[in-house]
Amino acid sequence: MTLVKHHRRLHVNSDNNFIYPRTILFFMTLKSIQDDVDKFVGQFEVTYWEPLEIMAHITEETGELARELNHRFGPKQKKSTEDVKEVGEEISDMFFSLCCLANSLNIDLDAEWKKTMDKCYTRDKNRFKKSQKTQ
Repeated sequence: MTLVKHHRRLHVNSDNNFIYPRTILFFMTLKSIQDDVDKFVGQFEVTYWEPLEIMAHITEETGELARELNHRFGPKQKKSTEDVKEVGEEISDMFFSLCCLANSLNIDLDAEWKKTMDKCYTRDKNRFKKSQKTQ
């Protein structure tokens, strides 16, 4: 689970006055993110695209991230007419599309994430030299 600060929530005090903003802490799971995506997509007549269409969109989003990283860390200079994009926003766009794919295939990302981390801690536990802080 990820601990997240949420600043955009209205709260009412005992005098029925709105208090804004108030920072609250909550846990965000992959399931809750998938539910957010499903709620958004569910408001439209055509909900999820076919898996290959979603994969094409993921590829487009990956290309946008690659382009921004190349502009920042690689040899390619950005054109003066191009907008600066946030790397985090590009990653989030990709993640949204990945959640669409998972939802369309009824995949529980919390369960799959646990399997992946278990695999990392078993199969790959001695694959790399350990950092001094973890020994």
